[in-house]
Amino acid sequence: MSTTVVNTGTEGKTWGGGSQPLKASYGKMMMWFFIVSDALTFSGFLAAYGFSRFKFIDAWPIADEVFTHFPFLHGVDAPMYYVAFMTFILIMSSVTMVLAVDAGHHLNKGKVTIYMFLTIIGGLIFVGSQAWEWNTFIKGDYGAVQTKGGNILQFGEYVEVDGVEKFKRVAIRDFVAVDSHKERTDHQRKNGLWFVDEGTLPTYTVDEVMNGLEAHSNVLVRTQIINEAGEKTVLSRAESLKQIKDNGKLVVEGANLQVNEYGSPLFADFFFFITGFHGFHVFSGVIINIIIFFNVILGTYEKRKSYEMVEKVGLYWHFVDLVWVFVFTFFYLV
Repeated sequence: MSTTVVNTGTEGKTWGGGSQPLKASYGKMMMWFFIVSDALTFSGFLAAYGFSRFKFIDAWPIADEVFTHFPFLHGVDAPMYYVAFMTFILIMSSVTMVLAVDAGHHLNKGKVTIYMFLTIIGGLIFVGSQAWEWNTFIKGDYGAVQTKGGNILQFGEYVEVDGVEKFKRVAIRDFVAVDSHKERTDHQRKNGLWFVDEGTLPTYTVDEVMNGLEAHSNVLVRTQIINEAGEKTVLSRAESLKQIKDNGKLVVEGANLQVNEYGSPLFADFFFFITGFHGFHVFSGVIINIIIFFNVILGTYEKRKSYEMVEKVGLYWHFVDLVWVFVFTFFYLV
């Protein structure tokens, strides 16, 4: 029995990649390893979102009806406009990062400084926009009633738009009949059950909503179930009153990790988790970019005759940008 020995030319050594395997420095390789592992993490999150949405496909909120706000334009229906603006800003910041990396290859300190600064501004605008979107999502706009079975009932009326009747959402505050003689207080541990506090009470009770609904004959209830036309199911006047009276449990305003006025509770859970996780990545990228930016100003990389650090942080920034494209597509568009 013979053994074949391969002569590598360097006796006693098994690694021949030197200090730059695959023509990449150690730092670049480690950044690529991180990007691949993080990409798998985001893939898992988006896959979980996809499976959950498919399971509740007939009751999943319609993004065009949820993300309709635009800063300083109150009452204007602008579906997905602000999310599209956020996406544009992040893509443009990726472009400025490309220009910064290219300027670094030419050892042009001035241009690297300018493009890095623009990239940081773009990242800050995106993070700030996402914070505003979260705030709007949490506060809500219309309110809804949760049934005993956990479903969400919304309110609206038919209005004529260009000769066609369309269902328009109506906020609970616009028709509710508030009972000013009935005092409601939060349950506190001192009032009976130790170590148990009730959450913040909603602004209105189901009875007040019911009274308001009875007083406004034009207001109807819309369920979270999507019909064959791809729209939420609108109940008749009699069915609307019956649903609130027999099944109404709790008035819901905005969204949290337990319930939301938009539909399935999982929708808000995934929204907070996925966009929050991505937002954390963007915020971390902005901090790193700021550090690199000051190093550029101080001439650290000019002395090294290499702007490779700008290129490495650029890889991370492009990854964050690419992930948002997938999040935007899967969460907002599909």
